[in-house]
Amino acid sequence: MRFNYIARRFVVFIVVIWAAATLNFFIPRLAKHDPIRAKMLEEAARGGYIRAGIDEMIKEYDTKFGLDKPLWVQYLNYLWDISRLELGHSIAHYPKTVKSILRDSLPWSIGLLGTSTVIAFVIGSLLGALLAWSRASKLLKYLFPPLLTLSAVPFYLLGLVLMFLFAYQTRWFPMFGGYTSGTIIDWHSLSFWGDVLHHSVLPALSMILAGLGMWALGMRGMMVTVQGEDYMILAEAKGLKEMTLFFRYAVRNAILPQTTSFVLSLGNIVGGAVLVEVVFAYPGIGTTLFYAIRQFDYFLIQGIVFTVIVSIAIGTFLLDMIYPLLDPRISYRRV
Repeated sequence: MRFNYIARRFVVFIVVIWAAATLNFFIPRLAKHDPIRAKMLEEAARGGYIRAGIDEMIKEYDTKFGLDKPLWVQYLNYLWDISRLELGHSIAHYPKTVKSILRDSLPWSIGLLGTSTVIAFVIGSLLGALLAWSRASKLLKYLFPPLLTLSAVPFYLLGLVLMFLFAYQTRWFPMFGGYTSGTIIDWHSLSFWGDVLHHSVLPALSMILAGLGMWALGMRGMMVTVQGEDYMILAEAKGLKEMTLFFRYAVRNAILPQTTSFVLSLGNIVGGAVLVEVVFAYPGIGTTLFYAIRQFDYFLIQGIVFTVIVSIAIGTFLLDMIYPLLDPRISYRRV
């Protein structure tokens, strides 16, 4: 039965990716914008004149990128390419491939957003659990209004506030970039790592502070529900220790819905908080997507969005597989 369930979920996984990839192909083309012509005219304008034979150049590049073919042929070629994980060349950055651009951008986003998400989840969930725990210190109740406020503030808006306070006013941290401009990237150098960490503090802090409120409020609501359950009353009647009641009975059961949201958040790391990266000019996937949309770079947009789709779909699929391990009450067997 478990094998049949996994097979069905895998089929759903493939269908979701196909449907999302199809929308990913057609939506950018609804703008009826010619990216090749726009790029050629931009390059020609830099020289102060329009080159002769530009139409022939545009036609040649259309042929190179396959944009001269009927839309249905482009669609079939697109599906064949992504099935082989071949994402093609970037129009705006030709001859660079989409894969190479993703390879340069992804580590920055995964490092920043992944670390920020994990820190916000752990601290926020613990604070939320303590806020709802009746035996916790009464001083914790004063944390509720700030957390409620932070949960309503968008990442990018909080980032602008932090930038004004700690980069513009006090100049404790740099205003933008992933490292000091002009620095040669050397991942084997400790000084370069220190520079990267210094530049990532403000964007990471904006996402951690905004995420704390969301995770804390969600965990608080679940803890309030859990404390009225029969197994909690029985555990208290047995005289179990306070820490045992809190972690093994209350937190362990209340955190299950949080885990679902957390796994989906990890899947969304690739494309999450795009505006935060744009605000801080951080060299991650969000900034790359922003400029790809501005330049109507079809293949780069498709590559980034497809990567985001696959990461979220994989996260959801893996969550379905591991949920019975997290909660023994869930089973795939028919009763």
